[in-house]
Amino acid sequence: MLTPGSRNLITDVEGILVGNASDVAIKSGTTVLCGREPLVASVAVMGGAPGTRETELLSPDKTVPTVDALVLSGGSAFGLDACSGVMDGLRAAGRGLRISTATIPLVPGAIIFDLLNGGTKDWGENPYRALGRAAFDAAGASFELGTEGAGTGALTAMVKGGLGSASLRLPDGSTVGALVVANPVGAVTTPGDRHFYAAPFEIGDEFGGLGVDPASALGMSFESRKRDSMHPRENTTIAIVATDAALTKAECQRIATAAHDGIGRATLPAHTPNDGDLVFGVSTGKRPAGDVLLTGHAASLCLARAIARAAYHARPAPGDLLPTWSDLNA
Repeated sequence: MLTPGSRNLITDVEGILVGNASDVAIKSGTTVLCGREPLVASVAVMGGAPGTRETELLSPDKTVPTVDALVLSGGSAFGLDACSGVMDGLRAAGRGLRISTATIPLVPGAIIFDLLNGGTKDWGENPYRALGRAAFDAAGASFELGTEGAGTGALTAMVKGGLGSASLRLPDGSTVGALVVANPVGAVTTPGDRHFYAAPFEIGDEFGGLGVDPASALGMSFESRKRDSMHPRENTTIAIVATDAALTKAECQRIATAAHDGIGRATLPAHTPNDGDLVFGVSTGKRPAGDVLLTGHAASLCLARAIARAAYHARPAPGDLLPTWSDLNA
């Protein structure tokens, strides 16, 4: 039996911390995941328009064994500078890859496109380095979902998206968790925007408890459901799945690949040419090696649930282009 961890957050995974920083004026922000110790990590990209930094070093054949933090950020290419702010924080803490007398924090990152979401984007100096440092400084075991961090300005096809997370405990005692910024081209709600596509995987009432949409032919009218005001669109769902079971880089890549099923279960359509869908896979190695097959399956379930929770917890804000799920289902 798979059950959520005590927080139902990715920080139920031993050794994981998460921090958020937001700018409500620009309707954007940054989310940082770091470990109390370096993390084994890899990545799987399935969207057609990814925006990334330092992801090539996560390939299983590359020499670097671990990283110090991962960044999910708004801001499109501007948001990649959030990684520099996190590097500043890590360097100040004396953390990073040591090569002789040099210490180099390794901080891969990925971004969503949120530049056309109604926020003020006329900054004179790129704000994301400061947001990255603030998110790193805020990292802890508890954090808020919805309109927070990198999910501050996230949008789905029909309702506001946001930052989501979920976790599961496995029978061997290990824990798996997901952290996601849900900003897809596709919809996370079925026609009528009451039910979530991820409803078959909901545990309790973690995103409303309304159950599965009883209608048939769901998703057959996607084009007619896209709001006219939202064209053209560039989007992305970016996520991290983590476990405390010891994994190699290759196994981290495998669970990241399996976790993409969670995006497909929760979003219609997924992995489009206009999405940069990407999942990082992470191991803290705090527990013995586990069942990679079950770990990947649990990661996909967590990610589907986290996507629905992102929209469920989204809050209305001045200048929003889309309603929140809670607005439509009050």
